Amino acid sequence: MLFTPLTTRIGGEPGVSLSPSPLTEQDHHHVSATPDAHADLPEAAESERPLRVLIGADTFAPDVNGAARFAERLAAGLVERGHEVHVVAPSPSRRSGTWTEVHEGREIIAHRLHSWRWYPHDWLRFALPWRIRANSARILDEVKPDVVHFQSHIVVGRGLSIEAQARGIRIIGTNHFMPENMLEFTMIPKGWQEWAVGLAWKAARRTFGRAEAVTTPTRRAAEFLEKYTGLTGVHAISCGVDAARYSPNWEPRTENRIVFVGRVTGEKQIDVLLRAATLLPAELDAKIEIVGGGDQKRNLEHLAAELGIADRVTFTGYVTDEQLREIYHRASVLAMPSIAELQSIVTMEAMASALPVVAANAMALPHLVHDGENGYLFEPGSPEDLAAKLRMVLEADPQRYAEFKNESLRLIAAHDIQRTLTTFESLYRGEPVVDPITDGASALRSE
Repeated sequence: MLFTPLTTRIGGEPGVSLSPSPLTEQDHHHVSATPDAHADLPEAAESERPLRVLIGADTFAPDVNGAARFAERLAAGLVERGHEVHVVAPSPSRRSGTWTEVHEGREIIAHRLHSWRWYPHDWLRFALPWRIRANSARILDEVKPDVVHFQSHIVVGRGLSIEAQARGIRIIGTNHFMPENMLEFTMIPKGWQEWAVGLAWKAARRTFGRAEAVTTPTRRAAEFLEKYTGLTGVHAISCGVDAARYSPNWEPRTENRIVFVGRVTGEKQIDVLLRAATLLPAELDAKIEIVGGGDQKRNLEHLAAELGIADRVTFTGYVTDEQLREIYHRASVLAMPSIAELQSIVTMEAMASALPVVAANAMALPHLVHDGENGYLFEPGSPEDLAAKLRMVLEADPQRYAEFKNESLRLIAAHDIQRTLTTFESLYRGEPVVDPITDGASALRSE
């Protein structure tokens, strides 16, 4: 994941790339949209012309989480297809303004909003809610996008959806958010948390209600969103994965290495994995690798020491994409104990690396992990069941283990990022879409 401000844009022209002068949100030196050169195109040409897409995100690279990762891959993939892409997101530093950034090897135009750090969280920054409508109006009037695609309803999505609706701009909304994921960082007393979650879903209903189409990564996540917001017709569109970026390792295993990848936070339930590790037979000599950073890292290091497994557990912190691919390459199995996954890009990356997966039977993970086929599902929160399922993978004979790996590759084929991009392009143009079938079990039943 590369985050590199290349060029400050002034009046739509590239500035000096060596030392771009800092811009504030009040600056008028922002990207100016070109006049609409497509107004007189024939209908056939209109349906093929490149689009000007504005993606709004409350979290974006260099943030490391599923929503930020998807937005980054979506932006880069659209640029690769010839579209002009703008991203509106909180600045990851005190510097704000408009410039060109490189993500996944592609240039996008970033409108970075002045942001504040949310200190209960280890890295989260947020755009100022009381300025989001004015900032959204200014950026929309400058960019004049064909479509606005917001990735959450919280701050950026709210402002962009209100102002885009007022200007008659097509709006697409994608939900990656579960209020429960943020409760531990809000400092809201437990007695008020249910009330706060209710307010969050009402806010989601208002913002997503402005969109022409609403999407979320899986059918189960779509049903979840419909249940709590009252929306209908939510599309299930996979975040997608570029499988070509990951390489299976077909060499015989020489060790048993269990890997977890993701934010090291409470809802990921990494403590369940550590407790499960103590229940594995000593002869397996299983190593555990925890990849990622977060507020629970130090607590989990202490827990590993208390459990007597500190010598077998490695906490890598954040890693580069290249390092992550190597981690998948040397792993024996991915363990995903999280109970709050609306899809899990990490699980898809592991499957593209031909890894078996043992995952909690919760939320959307059963869409990816088919019990007994490419791994196993375990009872959420149960170290005993997780340990039992890990043993079934680690103790499998070479033929059975190869079957797990091959099935991961087969199932992930339905989540190709190109299918995802094509589906969103159709939504951006206002064309009807049929949700891609990304649940292997559903695909088999439909044949």
